[in-house]
Amino acid sequence: MSTVEEQFDVVDEHDHVIDVMSRSEVHRLGLRHRAVHIFLFRGSGEMLIHLRHADKEEFPSVWTSSASGHVSAGESYELSAKRELYEELGVHAQLKKAGRFAACPDTSNEFTELFVAQTDAVLKVDESEISDERWLPPSTIRAELSKTSEVFSPAFRLIFTDYMAGQHNVNDS
Repeated sequence: MSTVEEQFDVVDEHDHVIDVMSRSEVHRLGLRHRAVHIFLFRGSGEMLIHLRHADKEEFPSVWTSSASGHVSAGESYELSAKRELYEELGVHAQLKKAGRFAACPDTSNEFTELFVAQTDAVLKVDESEISDERWLPPSTIRAELSKTSEVFSPAFRLIFTDYMAGQHNVNDS
């Protein structure tokens, strides 16, 4: 049984779609594409971070956003965020756009949109994606990031630092 490889929109420097290619080709060629990150909070204010599975192609065994993933070809950032939140954590929550980041080396050449959500629902973690998870106050995450930044993914370091600085660069147009 063969599986069809995920297709990504290849985008130009302005995030306009210029082609559609397979995941492996986009990554092999280092082309610009799209991704989402979700910061999930509990009512208590704690934020979920997760440890990427050791089998992940990029950045295995590092801490990252509550949920994240690629935007599939033809998919909107918001729809992708909803899908990733459910696929990785098994929850539905109201998402709010909280940031936009240009494709750069830290984001693995991905235009990235950040969404935030709040839920106290029980998680159904996808163990093929996530090895461990922790709910922490953002101040604790910031302290850990300043002491041991290498245990976090480059994209998470960029996005979380920007989020905490309040410079979310949201463009709702």
